[in-house]
Amino acid sequence: MILGLLEPSGLIEQGGPLTWLLLGLAFIGTVCVVDRLFFFHRARINVGDLLVGLSQHIRRRAFAEALHEAARAPGPVARVAHAALLRYYLPRTELRDVTQEAGQLEVPRIENNIRAILGVALLAPLVGMLGTLLGMLETFQKVSQQGGFTSPAELSAGVFAALITSVMGLAVATPLYLFYLYFLGRAKRLVHRLERVGIEMVNLIADAREEEEFAPFRGEVTAGRKSLGAKRHAAP
Repeated sequence: MILGLLEPSGLIEQGGPLTWLLLGLAFIGTVCVVDRLFFFHRARINVGDLLVGLSQHIRRRAFAEALHEAARAPGPVARVAHAALLRYYLPRTELRDVTQEAGQLEVPRIENNIRAILGVALLAPLVGMLGTLLGMLETFQKVSQQGGFTSPAELSAGVFAALITSVMGLAVATPLYLFYLYFLGRAKRLVHRLERVGIEMVNLIADAREEEEFAPFRGEVTAGRKSLGAKRHAAP
């Protein structure tokens, strides 16, 4: 009997119609988990290497090459860097606003389907408990219809069938909740990387612009020092 209940057909037959609902929740949760696994796999990128490569182009004022490298890199981190490079001519404060807006646009994509996984993980045990209670009510209703006389085997079989939905609900909820915690941590780390890249890109672009603005002044100071030194050496 137990082996028969462990088969999928036995679970559906003995567990009642709510087992179909639990199977549907399990399917939805599995789809969301697979979607997030692919998303975070594609979003994997070494932030340090990306910033080093972009900083080399920015210091040479090669913004076209920097844009090409940022567009070629995958994930939301590279898109934030690309948004900053598109408007490299803006002042520091406005450029900071651009990177913040670009990061905010990426947050819904990062958190997509994570709440759905949590919802399925919370709903599945409740559905399982509801199925168990309905099964227990049906079992005791049969006992009352028989005048309160029933064999222990029949009673245990009814209770066992009623518990199937609770077992299925917990079996669906436990791994999904673990996946939710895992994806929540990945999402927080990715959002932190977005903030880091935004700050670093603003500083790189603004510092490169300031160095170019002060370059003529530095050249004049250096030339003045050289001419002053030459005059001192020429004087008797």
